Amino acid sequence: MTNPTEERNARRLIWANGLQNIGDQIVAAKTVLPWLLQAAGAPGFLLALLVPIREAGSMLPQAAITGWVLRQTSRSKVWVIGSNGQFVSALGIGVAALFLRGWALGITVIVLLAALSLFRSMCSIASKDVQGKVISKGKRGLVTGRATVIGGVMGLVAGLAIAIFLGSHSPTRVLAAVVIASSFSWLFASIVFARIEYAKPATPKNAPSANPWVRRCIAALKDDKAFRRFVLVRSMMLVTALSTAFIVALAAESGNSIDSLGFFLIASGLASMVGGRISGIWSDHSSKNVMAGGALFGSIVLILVVLSSAFAPAQINTLVFPLSFFLITLAHTAIRVARKTYVMDMAEGDQRTRYVADANTLMGVVLLIVGALSGFIAIFGNEAALLFLAAIGLLGTISARGLKEVSAG
Repeated sequence: MTNPTEERNARRLIWANGLQNIGDQIVAAKTVLPWLLQAAGAPGFLLALLVPIREAGSMLPQAAITGWVLRQTSRSKVWVIGSNGQFVSALGIGVAALFLRGWALGITVIVLLAALSLFRSMCSIASKDVQGKVISKGKRGLVTGRATVIGGVMGLVAGLAIAIFLGSHSPTRVLAAVVIASSFSWLFASIVFARIEYAKPATPKNAPSANPWVRRCIAALKDDKAFRRFVLVRSMMLVTALSTAFIVALAAESGNSIDSLGFFLIASGLASMVGGRISGIWSDHSSKNVMAGGALFGSIVLILVVLSSAFAPAQINTLVFPLSFFLITLAHTAIRVARKTYVMDMAEGDQRTRYVADANTLMGVVLLIVGALSGFIAIFGNEAALLFLAAIGLLGTISARGLKEVSAG
């Protein structure tokens, strides 16, 4: 980058998003939070709600709040509000874990996680808007990838610390302290993001459309071919988002003990470190091909996991299941970086903001549907659910290759 302002903005974006990723890695609905609730005696019903609330909760509200976001003269202020809101929510979760147990803690965490997800949706809309304004095409994937690496490094460090010093019997108060400490990453992120420099309009804009957000989403799917194809392809990228839980379940069925909190953080952090920077560079060249490659890789891994589970001896599967968890997380990291880069490159200005918000809201609905469908198929066995997700991923590979090329190349 030769533009000094762009260089400064790039560093601030990397660190702000990297700090946010640290919070995402540690205050995670797939790892730390279920472990924390389990240790505190919360009912399994509430544990099952964590991932749907965290994932769908950060997507579903986006189309509804787009009008408010577009009326703000400073989109960076929207991000700062969202980041501070996540800080308060995560801090509340950690404090609650120090004093509450059982149902009381479970319900409190669910409510605060829903609030965190809502604030996360504000950051999701605003970050791509600001990044698209201050970073030129061909460099956006690199910025996103480097931020992913920062979160991965801290996730790896936290996982190693828990695995080495705490093991599988981490006291609830220690995990609560970890959550409280990591919540401040969102506070520091808001301070960094507020310093991003870009020209802002003198007066607020009116909302771009008087149509209710539901009608706007439906109209976008109906009338905008590029948007419709992107949403369809992104739906098929859920192969990596939903499959890790079934891999863990397969391992448990086989008698393998891979439910160590430290392991999950190590695997997630290492995948972000390895995949973040590389996929960011590749995404600037062709983000659609990275999505296609990630889906193909993930599908092949799932098929091999099913075959290994069915035919390989238990000693082999002891290695296969942890390795496959890491590989699927690696593919998921590449897909996440690529799809963020693609949506930033496919539109400009307020159109980019609407694309991000509408696509994420629609994906929240799709996530709930596909998640419920894969859960139903899992009645016939975890292998059946993995094969179902692998089939979706293979279709996504073909569909992603058919997307319009929007990257710098």
